[in-house]
Amino acid sequence: MFMGEFQHNFDTKGRIIVPSKFREELGERFVVTRGLDKCLFAYPMAEWSIIEEKLKKLPLTKKDARAFTRFFFSGAVECEVDKQGRINIPQPLRNYAGLDKECVVIGVSNRIEFWASENWEDYFNESEESFAEIAENLMDFDI
Repeated sequence: MFMGEFQHNFDTKGRIIVPSKFREELGERFVVTRGLDKCLFAYPMAEWSIIEEKLKKLPLTKKDARAFTRFFFSGAVECEVDKQGRINIPQPLRNYAGLDKECVVIGVSNRIEFWASENWEDYFNESEESFAEIAENLMDFDI
């Protein structure tokens, strides 16, 4: 399980250090793709396979299903950790998430997320204000 929040910076070549706490669970190769809320999602290969199988079962006749699978898979890239614990995230993905220099890397159960520091701060502050309401809405899910 991934959890925690870490601050890291991209270097001039678009590389970022993957927090050591996450590297072992992610493995040497993993998938990074566009996430929701203008961040990037990163999944270990085993978890990616599970998601891929679920998305394959979505009906092609549903417009939303086609749109989501296109969005999710077209941005996906396989990343490999180098000897310094870094990965190179392609420019189109960095552009999507607004990742320039400062980055927040967070663990979210079965994945990690890469956020532009400013976007994460804004998102966190907005969510924090409505956290009680969000929690109340999720009570129906036995949380």
